[in-house]
Formats: sequence, structure tokens, C-alpha cells
Amino acid sequence: MNMQIELVPRERSQVIRHLMQFYLYDFTKYLNIDVDSNGIFPEYPGLEAFWEEEGGKFAFLITCDGAPAGFALVERFEPGSKDNDYYLTEFFVMQKYRRSGIGTQAAHELFHRFPGRWKVTQVRNNVIAQAFWRKVIGAYTGGRFREKFHPELGNPSQFFVT
Repeated sequence: MNMQIELVPRERSQVIRHLMQFYLYDFTKYLNIDVDSNGIFPEYPGLEAFWEEEGGKFAFLITCDGAPAGFALVERFEPGSKDNDYYLTEFFVMQKYRRSGIGTQAAHELFHRFPGRWKVTQVRNNVIAQAFWRKVIGAYTGGRFREKFHPELGNPSQFFVT
């Protein structure tokens, strides 16, 4: 399988919006998210900013053999931020492509494209995502990352340098 990751321009933003529906569906196992009367999940808060803020937010499409396979949303913190340079805001791989190595390849490509201090967070009760990210980040950094838990929510975050 040939994985590609490409920055999505505003005129193609609809592909991220469409894939976001599947992402939000996956999250119904962990969060209280409902569809509206038309069967549509609500708009992801702040998604439009990924095409409005010059140089600070990046929306990537992950493809496999040319077909959409997922997406990644990356935020760059303000220069001089004391803790992190980049935050992997959201990351999604369609079920069909999970356990194929596509997610690992895509994550490693993002870490390579944006050298610096990273933060990746998972929902507290999504243990599958936690295991995935510990493995992916551990492999990329040779095990050199630290993990902290949000004091109120209990969500784990991994911190590392690329």
C-alpha cells in the first residue's frame, strides 16, 4: 500500500469535513456526541480555522493508493511557547486501513515534517488509541517520551522531541 500525506487546501476542505463524520462516529463510544435530526454530526469546533490561520494550523489528508484513508490536524504553538511547538489536534484512520501500518507511517511523516517539541493527547477511556500512540511515539523516539495525565479529565498526553 502506498501511503501519502498532503496538506489540504481550502478548496478541498470538504474531504476533511466528510471524513470528520466518520471520526465523530468513532468517538460516540467514548464521548456523548449525537447526530442532528438529519443524521449529521455537528461541525467540528474550529475546523474552519485550519484554512484561515496562516502558518499556525495544518489539515492533512492521508491517502492509501490514492484513496482517502484518514486525516490529521496539526497546530503550531506560538514561537517561544515554553512547553510545545506542535500539537496533534486530531488524527483519524478509517477502519479499513487500521492495523496496516498506514497510521504509523502517517504519524512518523508528520513528526518528520515538523521537527520540534510535540504533544499528542487521547481521551481517557480510549485505551486502543493510547496503546497505538505509545507504540508509535515510542518507536519514533526510541522510547524517549514522557506522559502526563490531565488533572481533571484524566486524558493522557505524550510529550517528545523530534
